[in-house]
Amino acid sequence: MPLPSAEPAPDSDVYRTLLESTKAIPWRIDWKTLRFTYIGPQIETLLGWTPDSWATVEDWAARMHPEDRERVVNFCVSQSQAGTDHEADYRALTAGGGYVWIRDVVHVVRKEGEVEALIGFMFDISERKATEEQLLTLQQELEALSYRDGLTGVANRRMFDTVFDLEWARARQNRQPLSVILADVDHFKEYNDHYGHLAGDDSLKLVAQALGSAAARARDFVARFGGEEFAIVLPEADAAAGSLIAERCRQAIAELAIPHAAIGGRLSISLGVGTLIPNAEDDPRRFLDQVDGALYAAKDRGRDRVESV
Repeated sequence: MPLPSAEPAPDSDVYRTLLESTKAIPWRIDWKTLRFTYIGPQIETLLGWTPDSWATVEDWAARMHPEDRERVVNFCVSQSQAGTDHEADYRALTAGGGYVWIRDVVHVVRKEGEVEALIGFMFDISERKATEEQLLTLQQELEALSYRDGLTGVANRRMFDTVFDLEWARARQNRQPLSVILADVDHFKEYNDHYGHLAGDDSLKLVAQALGSAAARARDFVARFGGEEFAIVLPEADAAAGSLIAERCRQAIAELAIPHAAIGGRLSISLGVGTLIPNAEDDPRRFLDQVDGALYAAKDRGRDRVESV
């Protein structure tokens, strides 16, 4: 949506209403004077500063976190001088002394080859940054602490619960699909009874490795859910992708060709898979129960198969 080249005129009430009813905060700076010629009233709701207190770019720079100021100001000035559209993330000071993460998206307006003005939108990205920081902290904890299953080397149930909750929140915030797979080794008690628990442990290690290879996107996450059951979290995977990866997991175990003499065949797994775009009414535990129900349906319908919620 184009922005006004100056503060909207009195006869632009509809246009002004559209601009000022968005959550994004529109603004315009005259390049020659480096003064704000317009900033949306939403700025006061977000940061507490009145629109008329934003007079010059000095006010913008002064209300930036000291750790961000030099980097962001230098970047924005250089990009603007070059006539290049750009965006920058930084922490903006509130009137109450706190900070809010802002993303400034900037369009450089040129006239006869010269920079005339900067126009853009400020977006509140605090929730997104909080999620990113949580994920970073989680990764650091994973490196510093033992959240891995001691037998198979994949993540343990505790780590699964943490990652699942974070990915659920992220999917809900960004309105993106989240898929989860629950997989269980078929006739595992019989395998242990026939071959012994050490052989059973070895087979679980092979299953875990095969699942990790089958669910190999950057953010795919494999965990031992308990006993001979595994869980896989698939961020940004729709139903088709979730089912495809579940079938790939099933085939990966089949290709291991681990003998299972107790049933006269080979070791296999049954899988349940579910997908949704979470909203405020959805319950993550109920969703996991539904995926678990799909897993048991796969067991009831003959094992070595995938069933979907």
